[in-house]
Amino acid sequence: MDSMASNQVWNLVELPNGVKAIGYKWVFKTKKDSQEKIKRHKERLFSIGFTQNEGINYIETFSPLILTELHQMDVKMTFLNGDIEEEVYMKQPKEFSSSVGEYLVYKLNKSIYRLKQASRWWYLKFHKVISSFGFEENIMDNCIYLKASGSKICFLVLHVDDILLSTNNKGLLYEVKQFLSEF
Repeated sequence: MDSMASNQVWNLVELPNGVKAIGYKWVFKTKKDSQEKIKRHKERLFSIGFTQNEGINYIETFSPLILTELHQMDVKMTFLNGDIEEEVYMKQPKEFSSSVGEYLVYKLNKSIYRLKQASRWWYLKFHKVISSFGFEENIMDNCIYLKASGSKICFLVLHVDDILLSTNNKGLLYEVKQFLSEF
């Protein structure tokens, strides 16, 4: 009720002649913690919307929504996937050195965690791979891609090692997820 008051949801007024007020319903819930102890009580006041009449106290009920499904994927070993462009040498961990090569170092072929350019190499590799599958990069945001095939669409949003897919076709979703799982 506090949120309704702070948002000024209503004003108390007299009901005009010839107008019928819609009804209401209270819904009460009890929130419990993991030990089943009561944490708090919650109440919500609902209107009984089915008593409204079109053209009298509402005109349209349309609100746009996207007709797609959302799926999230996590890329494993993200920063180990990037192909490196510079020559980078790293000392051998003492635990891995042997008497034969105790003075040898690793010349990195792939990116490794915490290299300054690791996320860049990962992104460049991802961009190349996802583009080869027919995704086009958004010109306003390089982390958003679109694949369209007839009426089928799939948006891909990349955030470091998390991928969000939004598609209107389950078959296309399966193809994309299958492709990404082999990457």
